[in-house]
Amino acid sequence: MAVAGVYRRVLPSPPAIEFASPQGKKLFIEALEGGTMEGFFKLISYYQTQSEPAYCGLASLAVVLNALAIDPGRTWKGPWRWFDDTMLDCCEPLSKIKDEGITFGKVSCLAFCNGANVEAFRTNESSIDEFRRHVISSASSEDSHVITSYHRGVFKQTGTGHFSPIGGYHAGKDMVLILDVARFKYPPHWVPLTLLWEAMDTIDNATGHRRGFMTVSRIPKAPSILYTVSCRHEGWNKVAKYLTEDVPLRLKSDDVKSVENLLSVIFKSAPADLKEFIKWVAEVRRQEDGSMILSEEEKGRLVMKEEVLKQTRETELFKYVAKWSASKISLCKGVTSWGLKETLPELAADICCQGAELFMGKLSSSEGTCCRQTNVTLLKVDDEKAMTVVSGTVTTDGIEKEIETLVPSSITELSNLCDFDQSNCKGMHPSTADVLTVLLLALPQHTWSGIKEEELRMQFNHLASVDKLPSLLQQEVQHLRRQLHFLMTDLSAP
Repeated sequence: MAVAGVYRRVLPSPPAIEFASPQGKKLFIEALEGGTMEGFFKLISYYQTQSEPAYCGLASLAVVLNALAIDPGRTWKGPWRWFDDTMLDCCEPLSKIKDEGITFGKVSCLAFCNGANVEAFRTNESSIDEFRRHVISSASSEDSHVITSYHRGVFKQTGTGHFSPIGGYHAGKDMVLILDVARFKYPPHWVPLTLLWEAMDTIDNATGHRRGFMTVSRIPKAPSILYTVSCRHEGWNKVAKYLTEDVPLRLKSDDVKSVENLLSVIFKSAPADLKEFIKWVAEVRRQEDGSMILSEEEKGRLVMKEEVLKQTRETELFKYVAKWSASKISLCKGVTSWGLKETLPELAADICCQGAELFMGKLSSSEGTCCRQTNVTLLKVDDEKAMTVVSGTVTTDGIEKEIETLVPSSITELSNLCDFDQSNCKGMHPSTADVLTVLLLALPQHTWSGIKEEELRMQFNHLASVDKLPSLLQQEVQHLRRQLHFLMTDLSAP
């Protein structure tokens, strides 16, 4: 039996004024003359309808990222790189967002890890005057845009929590234009800024925190070159809490006498999902006509990744982590439940499946996706350095595609890594020791303040200091710290 469903909703007015109404048009013309509709034209050029009822946060972000002309660095369909709400799943599986929506902190984290600069404020961290200043600033230029998280009930609309970008501001009436991404439900509309603040100053039951707003702008380059925080797995919140709350306490209570002892305290009791918390970012592309030619952009990105890997392995901290991971108390031999994959063929299979999900649109689940015929090739163009390329056939729902993954490499002394096996390429490519090193660098500096032994505390503060890191690695670590900060805003006590 067919269900008639619902065709749109009547916009409650007042308090809202429909954008396309005579009064709405008048407000637009006046605001345009006042210079506070400059950001509107970029946003309206890329304005889209959320593809699922709970995708408002993802759709709002896709609109803003496209309006800022940020390159996603991955394809949408065919050869085209473009942000779509179905691509924004690095902080939460799409299947979960489809059922539950997404939180304020995770939308902020998503914006940041996709190449934008983000300033996020819950209402208890800001004021209506500061909010107004951000709105006016963004509405007066094309360089930044505001996304709001608010409760629809304040506007007498149906529904609860919602995200949408602000398209403009009318100074005389103190009203904002909400570009509602649920266009199947309500059209764009003007509302009083004071009422929008009231709608933001509500509690999100999913986190116990107040809603708020974020200003999103473009930065010169994508901040994540090689590593990124991943919270798509169910246990990410336990890992985040363990690293930021439990670890400092363990360092205070345990009898920590050496760096090796400290590493054991941190990692031997860590949640199993720690292995999923920080991922290295692969460059995945479709095979085209059997061609193995790399574009200048691809080569440039791979060179930067390799430089970050090299800089990581040149840190003094890495030497301790690599030595510890090779010992009998290490992850390699002591925590087998982590299921770590160190050889390139093992990594290739994982990456191949991720590529299948990316290109087939199965971003929320790896079910039905398989990889076969995974091959590792050293590609050398002219006199340039050989580059490692993983190629494979991926199958999703009966559809086969050939993909390639460009893998960064860095020559490391054999004695530094556990079970180095040249035939399996262990030690040349991103490994457990690299990831653990970057993870330790990304933890807040106050993490180490509880170490009782003064000499050890001073030593580890030096090892984990970000101040003297090379520029690329420093940016990478600061990026991871910012991601962790955004995620923790959802977990901290209200």
